[in-house]
Amino acid sequence: MRNRYALGLYTAGAAAARTGDEMSGPALMLAGLAATGSAAAGSFLLAGVTITAAAGGPLLGAVLDRSPRPGRVLGRALAGYAAALVVVLLCVGRAPLAVPVAVAAGAGLLGPALSGGWTSQLPRVVPPDGLARANAFDAMTYNVAGLVGPALAGVVAAMAGASGAVAVSAALIVLALPAVPPASGGARAVEPIGAALVAGFRAIVRTPALTRATVVSVVSCAGQGMLVACVPPLGLRAFGAADRGTLLLAVLAAAALAANAVLARRPARWRPDTVIAGSTVVLAGALVLAASRHPIALVAAAVLAGLAEGPQLTALFAVRHREAPERLRGQIFTTGASLKITAFALGAAAAGPLADRTLPAALLTAAGVQVVAFVAYHCLTPGSAVRGGGVSGSGGRRGGVRGSGPRSRSGR
Repeated sequence: MRNRYALGLYTAGAAAARTGDEMSGPALMLAGLAATGSAAAGSFLLAGVTITAAAGGPLLGAVLDRSPRPGRVLGRALAGYAAALVVVLLCVGRAPLAVPVAVAAGAGLLGPALSGGWTSQLPRVVPPDGLARANAFDAMTYNVAGLVGPALAGVVAAMAGASGAVAVSAALIVLALPAVPPASGGARAVEPIGAALVAGFRAIVRTPALTRATVVSVVSCAGQGMLVACVPPLGLRAFGAADRGTLLLAVLAAAALAANAVLARRPARWRPDTVIAGSTVVLAGALVLAASRHPIALVAAAVLAGLAEGPQLTALFAVRHREAPERLRGQIFTTGASLKITAFALGAAAAGPLADRTLPAALLTAAGVQVVAFVAYHCLTPGSAVRGGGVSGSGGRRGGVRGSGPRSRSGR
């Protein structure tokens, strides 16, 4: 499998699928507004496609882990997601709003397939000694998608209308289907789906490194959501127009991409656990710098935040690849992705009203959330140092999962 399925194809497919996913949110908002004349309709569609990911992630992961052909399950999930976007496009403005919102919510259940579900198959694509480099490339696809997706949605909407933007986002996901890893998981033990879900959550809670990485990354993601909510008012205050604030997100994504490109060529020697903790400190500093609201300081803060977010994601993958039991790999990745999506949404929702009242306070609060993430890391760290490998490595432990065979290599 690893010889027949090239990392390049995997990376190209992941980039296409994730770019389509990043396009879908802004495109649905624009489509809702264009079809109904109401901004609320667009926000309801965006909420629908986002909020259900929290429930869909663990369930999808459990199905992946139980399937003898997880690649086939993943492909069907992607196809279902793309089809749901098309159905939303056909319904909005023609059916009661509750109908396209319900369809969008159904698509959201499958959303983690494009993030954690895809990444969970990475160890089936590359040999163990190539996982370090592959982690960084995989993380780069998120950076590329975050940079290109929203911008592409705006460009296509301007040229072909909001419906065209939704159609292109669905088409990109469909284009990724041939690159889905055709992985065969072999014979799988049959157990009730409820028991499988409990086993996945238990693995996260009972594995200290997984618990710590999950808690820290989720709390940190809430702070990142707060930053994104502050971007429009920052653009208005510092650059004279709210839409110019989105350029800060482009700078952040570009810096994250550059950082991961360096890691792909030269994986760092730091433990991935340490990088996750250190990234929260850098993010806190970036948010404090942004609170000054000076244009130059804002650009510098965006660069600094990107240099932290990129390696944080690569390091998170490394910890999950190292710690996740083989039989629970998909669930641990998709559950982690779902929790991060939910935390991001909650952070953004909390920061919005605060930013309306006092923007510096919102940014300093976001910095405080990153400090909380850093403190959580130390509270959850055992007395002895965590053993592990490089930032994007497999952690140097390919031995056993506690009490049951090899300690596995997977995660997002």
